[in-house]
Amino acid sequence: MSTNIVWHEHAVDKARRAESLGQKPLVLWFTGLSGSGKSTIANLLEQKLTAQDKHTYLLDGDNIRHGLCGDLGFTAQDRVENIRRISEVSKLFVDAGMIVITAFISPFRADREFCRNLLAEGEFVEVFVDTPIEVCEQRDPKGLYKKARSGDIKDFTGIDSDYEVPNNPEIRLEYADESAEQTVERLYAMLADKGLV
Repeated sequence: MSTNIVWHEHAVDKARRAESLGQKPLVLWFTGLSGSGKSTIANLLEQKLTAQDKHTYLLDGDNIRHGLCGDLGFTAQDRVENIRRISEVSKLFVDAGMIVITAFISPFRADREFCRNLLAEGEFVEVFVDTPIEVCEQRDPKGLYKKARSGDIKDFTGIDSDYEVPNNPEIRLEYADESAEQTVERLYAMLADKGLV
């Protein structure tokens, strides 16, 4: 923990930035197993929102590990640190007035709650992409389940590392028997119904 530092208040605050962008800043936190469709749905949702002149930024699990979290592995401790960093970055984007879309397995409830607790009430929206592991394994877009089953990958979520299902997500999104586009339309309708977009 840093010491001998004092928070510096700035004249332009989150409310002013959000007003200038004409939107409600928030984090749409997509969580679910590998292969559940988080990144695909998040990407399509961002396209839909930007087409409506919303100001967004998408933080994706694999992409973040090329830079900000490139020094982390996949142990439980590293996963916690990965989500801690993402949470702090998300908070900065919300402070800038943005709609932040994240796509991370984020397997531990406590880590997701850490991000929720960094933000004001209503600024964290947990979107549980509830895809059965059997479907995720059939998709296996990166061949990770196959490697995990053969023992080539250790600590793989859903195989030999736990995934803690959200207790009360703001949105539970099933994505198994329809196209990604249809799923995003359903998701957008849910967000709109809640007054979030």
